[in-house]
Amino acid sequence: MKTIKLFSVIFLSSLLLTSCVAEVIVEEDVYIEPQPFVNSNTGINLGTLLNTYEIWYVDIERTKGNGEIPFFQKAFTVSFKNGTFFANNNLAGIGKNGNGFGLDVGFYDTFKMNLDINHDIDGFYKLVVTQHAGNEIEVYDAVTNTSYFLVGYQRSTFDYDRVFYDNIHYFLQEYKTWEKVFTSQYGVLNEFDNENYLKFSYHGSGENFKSSKDVVGTPIQNIFYDYTGHYEVRDIINTFDKKTLTLDYDYLGNEFFELSVINDSKIELFHPSSKTIYQFVGRGHIQFKSSENKKASQNEKKRLKKADFIKLSK
Repeated sequence: MKTIKLFSVIFLSSLLLTSCVAEVIVEEDVYIEPQPFVNSNTGINLGTLLNTYEIWYVDIERTKGNGEIPFFQKAFTVSFKNGTFFANNNLAGIGKNGNGFGLDVGFYDTFKMNLDINHDIDGFYKLVVTQHAGNEIEVYDAVTNTSYFLVGYQRSTFDYDRVFYDNIHYFLQEYKTWEKVFTSQYGVLNEFDNENYLKFSYHGSGENFKSSKDVVGTPIQNIFYDYTGHYEVRDIINTFDKKTLTLDYDYLGNEFFELSVINDSKIELFHPSSKTIYQFVGRGHIQFKSSENKKASQNEKKRLKKADFIKLSK
């Protein structure tokens, strides 16, 4: 009997205690402040993480999904600086433009693991961020089911030159035209001696060039391009700052060059078959912020995976 009585007392006490606690909760209107996302590994929130690194390189090769986020697809680097969203979309001047950050292209905000970006041209995107390593994050867009991978660096240690030379084929697209300003006196006469203008661009079918025999000094808007073909830039083994450039002329066959960059607006082409050197200067620099509409983006510079280049060149 004593055991039963003791159990009854404990049971009744717990009911009374529970009632009291429940009553306090109902009476008190407690507001719980939403907490920012904190990574369990680093112990810092998303806003702090994004500001920890000055430059985030867009590793286009690791992109997953069949969709696109226009401002990531064009950018070589992006930066998140006190609510302002920056991007390096151009190679000409990279490392110098905006003190290395590039252009101010919009603003951003963070909440928990959400990253909201309002781009000046492309509009609003609600993204989800996952941290995979100390300086690597995945940015996911549920609307297009696409992920971009960003790698964080400081400006002082980021290799802008490597990015430039790894992407020279995009650099060629950053001018409305390239005008020939020099032809060496030595070298065998050849058909390319007559080409005074080259124009490089991206289209849905791949990367194309146009050439013109118009006289040097022709206004850009008056240049008549009499040939259009495909172009390709490739690496030279064990050579960092020089590439090969192939121009596909159907009626002449391919014209093959060694491509060197003299500065942000001047290139040199060495023609091995004739031993001739040509120099071209870029005219009409194009500042890529992003496309103004989805249709226009089909004919503007955009970054592609190497595998996609192979598909387009076949």
